[in-house]
Amino acid sequence: MFTGIITDIGELVSLDKQGDWRLRIKTNWETTEITIGASIACSGICLTVIERDDNYFDVAASMETVSVTTLQNWQIGKKINLEKALRMGDELGGHIVSGHVDGIATITDIKPEKDSQHICFEIQDTLNGLIASKGSVSIDGISLTVNSAANNSFDVNIIAHTWRETTLGNCAVGDTVNLEIDMLARYVARLLETQKNQ
Repeated sequence: MFTGIITDIGELVSLDKQGDWRLRIKTNWETTEITIGASIACSGICLTVIERDDNYFDVAASMETVSVTTLQNWQIGKKINLEKALRMGDELGGHIVSGHVDGIATITDIKPEKDSQHICFEIQDTLNGLIASKGSVSIDGISLTVNSAANNSFDVNIIAHTWRETTLGNCAVGDTVNLEIDMLARYVARLLETQKNQ
């Protein structure tokens, strides 16, 4: 489990696509504190650490993970939002994030609003009704509050700190991002679907 509070921006320095994909991510973290087998949210995708050294760690991604996330388009040099798994007693500053991506959203507009940035996203039909105004979403692993939501779209405001300290500061219209809806919304939707099919 994660909180959606980014603590480092890593960089993809190698990518092996034979079998399950193997990614090497450069980080500013003290890598001796990273346990082999640990979960790390990499731009919102929960991946397992399989190796580490002085300034990097390696993670593995199955083809299922690749097919449903933006990972399918990652290139060497890509900047990646990083968050270590939540530990008992850690501050829950964002919201509960699982690192299980629900879909890919596309940025349709970016406009400055005083010190913040207003960003609009288009989403897949399958996620309609699962995002609520003033609810929480995770965008590339970042915990954000939804301003408003409509069919196939929603928007958020990004404060200056988040703009600077995450990869959002380099985003552009047309970019795609990993989207995780609020966990409660996911289970309510599943319950309603089950009841409808009975």
